[in-house]
Amino acid sequence: MLWMSLQFSFKSSSDFQFDLRLIPVLIGGLYAGLGLWLSVIAIVFRSFFGLGTGFWLNVLLYVPLGFLLWRIYPKFKIQPPPKRIAFSVLLTVILSVVTVIAMEIWSSPESRLDAWAAHLAVPTVGVAMISYIIEYVRKDLELKKKLIKTEKLEAVEQMGAAISHEIRNPLTAAAGFVQLLIEHPQPLEKRREYLHIVKGELESAERVIKDYLTFTKPSLDYIEEINVKKEITQVINILTPLANQNSVRITANFAILGSIEGDRQKFHQSILNVLKNAIEAMPKGGDLLVETNYTKSHISISVKDTGVGMTPEQLQKLGEPYYSTKGSKGTGLGMMVVFSIVKAMKGTIKVESKVGAGTTFYFSFPVFSPSAKNERF
Repeated sequence: MLWMSLQFSFKSSSDFQFDLRLIPVLIGGLYAGLGLWLSVIAIVFRSFFGLGTGFWLNVLLYVPLGFLLWRIYPKFKIQPPPKRIAFSVLLTVILSVVTVIAMEIWSSPESRLDAWAAHLAVPTVGVAMISYIIEYVRKDLELKKKLIKTEKLEAVEQMGAAISHEIRNPLTAAAGFVQLLIEHPQPLEKRREYLHIVKGELESAERVIKDYLTFTKPSLDYIEEINVKKEITQVINILTPLANQNSVRITANFAILGSIEGDRQKFHQSILNVLKNAIEAMPKGGDLLVETNYTKSHISISVKDTGVGMTPEQLQKLGEPYYSTKGSKGTGLGMMVVFSIVKAMKGTIKVESKVGAGTTFYFSFPVFSPSAKNERF
C-alpha cells in the first residue's frame, strides 16, 4: 500500500510531492504496532523519487513519527474506540499541518489552496474513515464472539439439564422399586419382576451416559470392515417388535455388494437411532423403506418414512445440542450422536422432510478399501 501511494503521487511544488503514505503508516502504527517499520519503509520508498529537500523533510518527519507510534501503541490499543478514532484524526491533522508549514518555509507551493487541501484534508478524511471502519469491524467481531459464547453456554445448560433429567428418571424409578423390596417383602416372582424393572431402568440410564460419551468423543474405537447389509438387517430385526406395535411395515432393498470402514458398534448405534426415530414418527402406522446403493467409491443408505415429517425450522435445527422433534419427550442426544458418528467415519448426512409427507435420511460412506487399510497400518 505504501508503494502504491507513492506511485500515484503528484508534485505540489518543485521539491515536494503529495501522496497518501501517511495513512498506511499511521493506521499500521496505531492499530498493528508497526509504526517504526512502516516509517523506515516509507523513507526508503521516498528515496527512489529523489534525495532533494522533500526527501530530507520526509526523514525529519517519519523518524520521530515511527518512534512516537512505537511508544504510544501499547496505550492506544487499550483505549475505547471513540478515543482511538479521535486520536488518529488529531495526530493526522498535526502531521499534515507540520508538512504544509514546512512546504511554506522551504519551497513555495504552486497553489497554496491545492497544497492545503491535499496535505491536510485528504489524509485526515482517509484516516478517519479507515479508523471508523476498523472499529466497526472489531465491534462486529466482538459481538459475534459474545453471541457464540452465549449460545455455547446455553447449549451446555440445556445439555446438563437434559442429561440430568434423562438419568434421574430411571434412577428414581429403580430406587423406588428397591425401596419397595426392602420395606415390603414380596413373593419370589414379584421380586424377580421388580428386579427386572430395576435392571431395565439402570440400563436406560447407562444408555444416556453412553450416548453422551459418544457425542463428546466421536473418535472411532475400532476400525474394521462393516458389512452394511448385515448390520442394517440386525437393526431391523431388533426394531421389528416396535414396528409391529406401531403398525409400521419395514421394507429393505439392498445392493448386492457393500462394505464400509469404521466402528461397527457405533455404525450399528447410529442406524438404530435413525430407524427408531422413523418408527416413532409414525404413531398411526406407515411404511419405512431402507435402501442401499453401491458405486465404486461410495455406499449410500437411504431411510424413508411416511411419518409426520418436519418443518423447515425443525429440519435446520436437527442435530443441534438438545433439539428434539419429540418435544419434551426427547433430548435430541440421539441425533447428535448420529451426526458425530457419521462425521467420524468420513461420511455425510442429508435430510429431506415435509410436514405430513415424511422424512428421508441419506447417508454416504466411502467404500471399504483393503489396500488403503494396509497402507495406514
